[in-house]
Amino acid sequence: MSASPARNRILGFALAALVLALDLGLKGWVTGPLGLDQDGQQIVLTPFFNLTRTSNYGVSLGLLTANTDTMRWALVAMTATIALVVFVWLLRERKLGDVVPLGLVLGGALGNIRDRVVFGHVIDYADLHFGDWRPFLVFNLADAAITVGVLIILARSFLSREKRPDDAALTATEN
Repeated sequence: MSASPARNRILGFALAALVLALDLGLKGWVTGPLGLDQDGQQIVLTPFFNLTRTSNYGVSLGLLTANTDTMRWALVAMTATIALVVFVWLLRERKLGDVVPLGLVLGGALGNIRDRVVFGHVIDYADLHFGDWRPFLVFNLADAAITVGVLIILARSFLSREKRPDDAALTATEN
């Protein structure tokens, strides 16, 4: 017996709220009690992971850097529009496997939008590295949630394509 679509959507929104709360909490902890309130400040945790404070004025990989207030608010509007699309998409999905990644993306997007509105930039702190090689730029929990959510959406779209009734009938008539 599978869960109802409404219950699945509620779980998706609860996951978004959890991601948002964890993201805000971690950013507050890093910039508050841990004292990483200036760019470049760092706490070495392991040989391959540091907490390194960075202010990100752009989006993924530093693209679309907002150098002015106008660009900042345009970036807020663009990312808020994307978050609204994800919100509506989540409302329309029925399966838990579809709402979970959307919840991850929505929660992460809201965390980063909140930073951009309040601070003018996104607070990043997670610095994964192997010697001098960094497979990623410094990131935060919101970025990780967005990335994992998008990867799940892509994997599901490529690996679990279900045939619609129209497709099955077309395939049967072609044989």
